[in-house]
Amino acid sequence: MADVFLVRHGETEWSRSGRHTGWTDVPLTEHGREEARRLVPLIRSHRIGAAFVSPLQRARETAELIGVPDARVDADLREWDYGGYEGVTTMAIQRTRPGWFLFTDGVAPGPPDHPGESPEQVGERADRMLSKVEAALANTEGVVLLVAHGHFLRVLTARRLGLPPSAGALFQLATGTLCRLGTEHDRPVIAGWNIRPGG
Repeated sequence: MADVFLVRHGETEWSRSGRHTGWTDVPLTEHGREEARRLVPLIRSHRIGAAFVSPLQRARETAELIGVPDARVDADLREWDYGGYEGVTTMAIQRTRPGWFLFTDGVAPGPPDHPGESPEQVGERADRMLSKVEAALANTEGVVLLVAHGHFLRVLTARRLGLPPSAGALFQLATGTLCRLGTEHDRPVIAGWNIRPGG
Protein backbone atom coordinates (compact mmCIF):
# COMPACT_ATOMS: atom_id res chain seq x y z
CA MET A 1 0.00 0.00 0.00
CA ALA A 2 1.25 3.49 -0.85
CA ASP A 3 2.29 5.94 1.82
CA VAL A 4 0.55 9.04 3.12
CA PHE A 5 2.72 12.16 3.22
CA LEU A 6 1.90 14.93 5.69
CA VAL A 7 3.32 18.42 5.28
CA ARG A 8 2.86 21.03 7.95
CA HIS A 9 2.78 24.53 6.50
CA GLY A 10 5.81 26.77 6.88
CA GLU A 11 6.37 29.23 9.70
CA THR A 12 3.99 32.14 10.33
CA GLU A 13 4.39 35.03 12.76
CA TRP A 14 1.87 33.34 15.05
CA SER A 15 3.47 29.89 14.93
CA ARG A 16 6.83 31.50 15.72
CA SER A 17 5.40 33.20 18.80
CA GLY A 18 3.36 30.17 19.94
CA ARG A 19 -0.08 31.71 19.40
CA HIS A 20 -2.85 29.21 18.70
CA THR A 21 -3.74 29.77 15.05
CA GLY A 22 -6.97 28.10 14.02
CA TRP A 23 -9.20 30.07 11.65
CA THR A 24 -7.12 33.28 11.60
CA ASP A 25 -5.71 33.38 8.08
CA VAL A 26 -2.15 34.54 8.71
CA PRO A 27 0.41 34.34 5.89
CA LEU A 28 3.75 32.57 5.85
CA THR A 29 6.83 34.48 6.89
CA GLU A 30 9.71 34.61 4.42
CA HIS A 31 11.40 31.96 6.55
CA GLY A 32 8.24 29.86 6.28
CA ARG A 33 8.34 30.17 2.49
CA GLU A 34 11.96 29.03 2.51
CA GLU A 35 11.06 26.06 4.73
CA ALA A 36 8.49 25.02 2.13
CA ARG A 37 10.86 25.47 -0.82
CA ARG A 38 13.43 23.23 0.85
CA LEU A 39 10.92 20.35 0.76
CA VAL A 40 10.71 20.34 -3.05
CA PRO A 41 13.43 17.69 -3.62
CA LEU A 42 11.76 15.36 -1.09
CA ILE A 43 8.36 15.76 -2.76
CA ARG A 44 9.69 15.50 -6.33
CA SER A 45 11.40 12.20 -5.58
CA HIS A 46 7.98 10.52 -5.22
CA ARG A 47 4.99 10.12 -7.45
CA ILE A 48 2.05 12.05 -5.98
CA GLY A 49 -1.16 10.17 -6.72
CA ALA A 50 -3.47 12.62 -4.96
CA ALA A 51 -2.99 15.80 -2.95
CA PHE A 52 -5.29 17.62 -0.53
CA VAL A 53 -4.77 20.99 1.17
CA SER A 54 -6.43 23.03 3.91
CA PRO A 55 -8.33 26.10 2.68
CA LEU A 56 -6.20 28.48 4.76
CA GLN A 57 -3.61 30.55 2.90
CA ARG A 58 -0.61 29.36 4.91
CA ALA A 59 -1.32 25.79 3.79
CA ARG A 60 -2.29 26.67 0.21
CA GLU A 61 0.88 28.73 -0.28
CA THR A 62 2.96 25.89 1.15
CA ALA A 63 1.35 23.48 -1.32
CA GLU A 64 2.21 25.79 -4.19
CA LEU A 65 5.80 26.24 -3.01
CA ILE A 66 6.39 22.48 -2.69
CA GLY A 67 5.15 21.95 -6.23
CA VAL A 68 1.53 20.79 -5.82
CA PRO A 69 -0.49 23.87 -6.81
CA ASP A 70 -3.40 21.71 -7.97
CA ALA A 71 -3.97 20.08 -4.57
CA ARG A 72 -7.67 19.70 -3.80
CA VAL A 73 -8.89 22.10 -1.10
CA ASP A 74 -10.68 20.22 1.68
CA ALA A 75 -12.24 21.95 4.70
CA ASP A 76 -11.72 18.85 6.84
CA LEU A 77 -7.98 19.68 6.81
CA ARG A 78 -8.42 23.03 8.55
CA GLU A 79 -6.71 23.53 11.90
CA TRP A 80 -8.32 22.85 15.27
CA ASP A 81 -10.98 25.45 16.09
CA TYR A 82 -9.45 26.94 19.25
CA GLY A 83 -12.61 28.87 20.14
CA GLY A 84 -11.85 31.37 22.90
CA TYR A 85 -8.15 30.47 22.79
CA GLU A 86 -7.60 31.69 19.23
CA GLY A 87 -4.46 33.82 19.14
CA VAL A 88 -3.54 33.00 22.75
CA THR A 89 -0.35 31.20 23.83
CA THR A 90 -0.31 28.12 26.05
CA MET A 91 1.59 30.09 28.71
CA ALA A 92 -1.13 32.75 28.81
CA ILE A 93 -3.89 30.12 29.04
CA GLN A 94 -2.12 28.35 31.90
CA ARG A 95 -2.07 31.55 33.94
CA THR A 96 -5.82 31.13 34.42
CA ARG A 97 -6.01 27.34 33.89
CA PRO A 98 -2.91 25.81 35.50
CA GLY A 99 -1.99 22.51 33.91
CA TRP A 100 -4.23 23.10 30.87
CA PHE A 101 -3.38 20.76 27.98
CA LEU A 102 -5.05 21.08 24.58
CA PHE A 103 -5.15 17.38 23.71
CA THR A 104 -7.07 16.40 26.84
CA ASP A 105 -8.78 19.60 28.02
CA GLY A 106 -9.98 21.11 24.75
CA VAL A 107 -10.64 24.84 24.47
CA ALA A 108 -12.77 27.62 25.95
CA PRO A 109 -15.97 28.49 24.06
CA GLY A 110 -15.52 31.06 21.32
CA PRO A 111 -17.84 33.24 19.19
CA PRO A 112 -20.85 31.63 17.48
CA ASP A 113 -19.05 31.17 14.16
CA HIS A 114 -16.01 29.61 15.90
CA PRO A 115 -17.30 27.92 19.06
CA GLY A 116 -14.24 25.69 19.48
CA GLU A 117 -13.70 21.95 19.06
CA SER A 118 -13.10 19.17 21.55
CA PRO A 119 -10.34 16.63 20.87
CA GLU A 120 -13.08 14.16 19.93
CA GLN A 121 -14.57 16.53 17.37
CA VAL A 122 -11.16 17.05 15.77
CA GLY A 123 -10.79 13.27 15.77
CA GLU A 124 -14.08 12.93 13.88
CA ARG A 125 -12.81 15.32 11.21
CA ALA A 126 -9.56 13.38 11.02
CA ASP A 127 -11.51 10.16 10.54
CA ARG A 128 -13.49 11.73 7.69
CA MET A 129 -10.26 12.86 6.07
CA LEU A 130 -8.73 9.42 6.48
CA SER A 131 -11.72 7.90 4.68
CA LYS A 132 -10.95 10.20 1.73
CA VAL A 133 -7.28 9.21 1.94
CA GLU A 134 -8.21 5.51 1.86
CA ALA A 135 -10.39 6.08 -1.21
CA ALA A 136 -7.56 7.94 -2.93
CA LEU A 137 -5.04 5.20 -2.07
CA ALA A 138 -7.38 2.61 -3.56
CA ASN A 139 -7.92 4.55 -6.79
CA THR A 140 -4.52 5.98 -7.65
CA GLU A 141 -0.87 5.05 -7.89
CA GLY A 142 1.60 6.96 -5.80
CA VAL A 143 1.49 8.61 -2.41
CA VAL A 144 -1.36 10.70 -1.04
CA LEU A 145 -0.15 14.09 0.17
CA LEU A 146 -1.89 16.24 2.81
CA VAL A 147 -0.80 19.84 3.42
CA ALA A 148 -2.28 21.20 6.62
CA HIS A 149 -1.65 22.25 10.22
CA GLY A 150 0.28 21.02 13.22
CA HIS A 151 -2.35 20.06 15.77
CA PHE A 152 -4.77 18.66 13.21
CA LEU A 153 -2.10 16.50 11.55
CA ARG A 154 -1.04 15.20 14.97
CA VAL A 155 -4.61 14.06 15.68
CA LEU A 156 -4.87 12.56 12.19
CA THR A 157 -1.68 10.60 12.80
CA ALA A 158 -3.05 9.24 16.06
CA ARG A 159 -6.26 8.15 14.37
CA ARG A 160 -4.34 6.55 11.46
CA LEU A 161 -2.47 4.46 14.04
CA GLY A 162 -5.71 3.45 15.78
CA LEU A 163 -5.08 5.70 18.80
CA PRO A 164 -7.49 8.18 20.44
CA PRO A 165 -7.32 11.85 19.35
CA SER A 166 -5.58 12.78 22.62
CA ALA A 167 -2.60 10.64 21.53
CA GLY A 168 -1.78 13.37 18.99
CA ALA A 169 0.09 14.87 21.94
CA LEU A 170 2.83 12.27 21.34
CA PHE A 171 3.79 13.56 17.90
CA GLN A 172 5.55 16.92 18.04
CA LEU A 173 5.39 18.45 14.57
CA ALA A 174 7.62 21.28 13.35
CA THR A 175 6.71 23.82 10.67
CA GLY A 176 7.85 23.15 7.12
CA THR A 177 8.47 19.44 7.59
CA LEU A 178 7.42 16.23 5.87
CA CYS A 179 6.12 13.17 7.70
CA ARG A 180 5.51 9.75 6.19
CA LEU A 181 2.84 7.32 7.32
CA GLY A 182 3.38 3.87 5.89
CA THR A 183 2.57 0.25 6.66
CA GLU A 184 4.45 -2.73 8.01
CA HIS A 185 2.83 -6.16 7.75
CA ASP A 186 -0.33 -4.38 6.60
CA ARG A 187 -0.48 -2.28 9.78
CA PRO A 188 -0.12 1.53 9.85
CA VAL A 189 3.22 2.84 11.10
CA ILE A 190 5.19 6.08 11.20
CA ALA A 191 7.86 5.64 8.53
CA GLY A 192 9.39 9.12 8.92
CA TRP A 193 8.75 12.19 11.05
CA ASN A 194 9.76 15.88 10.90
CA ILE A 195 11.85 15.20 7.79
CA ARG A 196 13.82 18.04 6.25
CA PRO A 197 16.33 17.82 3.38
CA GLY A 198 19.67 16.71 4.73
CA GLY A 199 18.09 16.11 8.16
